Amino acid sequence: MSVAWTRSLGVGMLCVLGFCPGQPARGADEKDVLSLPDPKPLVPGAKVVTLWPKGSPALRAMPGSDKPEQFNMAKGRTDRINSVENIHNPSIEVHLAPADKANGTAVIVAAGGGNKTCNVGAEGTDIADWLNGLGVHAFIERYRLKPYDSTKDAVADTQRSIRTVRANAKAWGVDPKRVGIMGFSAGGEQAAWVTLRFDDGNAKADDPIERESCRPDFSVLVYAGWARMDLTKVPKNAPPTFLTSAGVDDAFHARQTVEFYDALFKANVAAELHIYAHGGHGGAISPRKGIPFGTWQLRFVDWAKDLNLLKEKGAK
Repeated sequence: MSVAWTRSLGVGMLCVLGFCPGQPARGADEKDVLSLPDPKPLVPGAKVVTLWPKGSPALRAMPGSDKPEQFNMAKGRTDRINSVENIHNPSIEVHLAPADKANGTAVIVAAGGGNKTCNVGAEGTDIADWLNGLGVHAFIERYRLKPYDSTKDAVADTQRSIRTVRANAKAWGVDPKRVGIMGFSAGGEQAAWVTLRFDDGNAKADDPIERESCRPDFSVLVYAGWARMDLTKVPKNAPPTFLTSAGVDDAFHARQTVEFYDALFKANVAAELHIYAHGGHGGAISPRKGIPFGTWQLRFVDWAKDLNLLKEKGAK
């Protein structure tokens, strides 16, 4: 065996062990910071705010995390995004109501998609446009999907969304006491979790966002569904909640909606329930060919007015 070959083998073994001659040494406490691609806006020019700072322990590498989000376009169109997949760097997209209409109320919009995709078209940008027309600021959430855990990772994202809006309330013209969530299907699971699982924030946190409460001031669950949730422990200060679903042709979600309402009712939490005879799953605020379920959003408006969430600008 030649001396040169032996030396080459020795250097190779050192590199395998992490001590490669000719390369700068790495400190024992120096760690690689996870680098995630920045999310791009759903609507050109919209502001996207990532929820977690770079290097946050809340973020971790998963298959595909080195690749950008996948935008799925509406059929035959290049100007409308129907859904997003491969979400690893969760975010909210800011859609502020026109200044002459804005009433200070804010809604985090959590689209559905079975935790496999995020339907940010019908259950995202369309909802933001509608809410903006009511004078409500909308923040479209992109929470982490499978293989992340919808009850842990995605819930942490949703809690962080609420905190982030409150932390930026002054800059965005938001009343920090009127920050709610509206979730559809799997996004309704997120809304359901934060309706029951919230805290006042950590006043001693270095991160100012973590000092904010993640309790929504109101919750809206639209044909919501979830895999597992304990409804026996409902906080007495759970927020007022609006729930709706189609009935017999979406029996699974209707049943879970009724069970959630019943749990809130037993805990003396103000809640309003609308179960419609027909309508199927999905559809957001589409007219549904004129059937009653196509008007649930009007019932929401009535409910929101009752809670003084849609008061006109300048009104007392």
